[in-house]
Amino acid sequence: MSITIVRKESSRIKEEYLGLKEKNPQIRARDAAGQIGISEAELVASRLGEGVTRLVSNWKEMLPAIKAFGKVMGLTRNEYAVHERKGIYDNATIDSPHSIFVNPDIDLRIFLSHWQFAFAVNEETKSGLRHSLQFFDKDGSAVHKVYLEKESDMNAYQEYVSKFKADDQSPKLDIQPYAPKKSDRPDSEIDLKEFRTAWEGLQDTHDFFPMLMKYKIGRVQALRLIGEDLAYKVSNVSFRKLLNIASERKCEIMIFVGNTGCIQIHTGLVSNLKEFGTWYNVLDPDFNLHLREDAVMTSWVVKKPTKDGVVTSLELFDKDNQNIALLFGKRKPGIPELVAWREIINELEKI
Repeated sequence: MSITIVRKESSRIKEEYLGLKEKNPQIRARDAAGQIGISEAELVASRLGEGVTRLVSNWKEMLPAIKAFGKVMGLTRNEYAVHERKGIYDNATIDSPHSIFVNPDIDLRIFLSHWQFAFAVNEETKSGLRHSLQFFDKDGSAVHKVYLEKESDMNAYQEYVSKFKADDQSPKLDIQPYAPKKSDRPDSEIDLKEFRTAWEGLQDTHDFFPMLMKYKIGRVQALRLIGEDLAYKVSNVSFRKLLNIASERKCEIMIFVGNTGCIQIHTGLVSNLKEFGTWYNVLDPDFNLHLREDAVMTSWVVKKPTKDGVVTSLELFDKDNQNIALLFGKRKPGIPELVAWREIINELEKI
């Protein structure tokens, strides 16, 4: 199935968007697009020539070139969590289909098969004109965004936009919705004994997802079936409780938020924790996290064996069993899990 917008539709989109902005000046583009009934990429494309420039999709050159901007803010989100981290886009390895940035601040896992459209976006905000790069999947959903900060190099940004500007600046987008996700196989079809043996034999946390794929088992389904010695449910207030304890004890943690095209990771302390409506937030100088607590349907403590010992995570899932966020204690390969992290995990209420 393919959906294409033309210029007439673009003017209609702009009209509806302006109407929404009048009612709610702070409305986010993603939410506005949803209310209009289009993808976020279509909303951005409707403004081409009015602060928006369509870019080519030469990821191998484009992604490392962001380093020239200096300190910026990287944003990765899914339906219920927004992860914002400030830093420099250094130390890139751009290889299809998997690419990475590995730094203490900008730490990304990128899946380029889900990167389709790119735009440079200049937009007025309550704090002034804001400049960004915005990248979208084939279905028009945002996979990653890069926002310039006051200290960013504006000349480098302008040179970047000029270099990677696409010849085609029309608003036509070939939007291709994904097919609905398949349901999990029946539990009875899974060789649980063999699956458990594979889980117990894990050597690295990165082997976990390939293991699920090999045995054709859903992630929450796996957690539900594996046994409480390796995965068990905890209260859905565990996310908030864990952040508060980690903040009080100054325990460094890792927070992963991802979508089809990108996973973004924060490693370090969290301190300024605030509740705003249904969202619980980390509002630190270089790291912000916004997570919608009422969307968390299940929370799991998960234990994965590795060559460095057991690695424990708190994993949050929505009503469709899609992951919202993963939390770990700070660690690197070759270093055992923090004792302080395990102590915090053990304080979460098992249900």
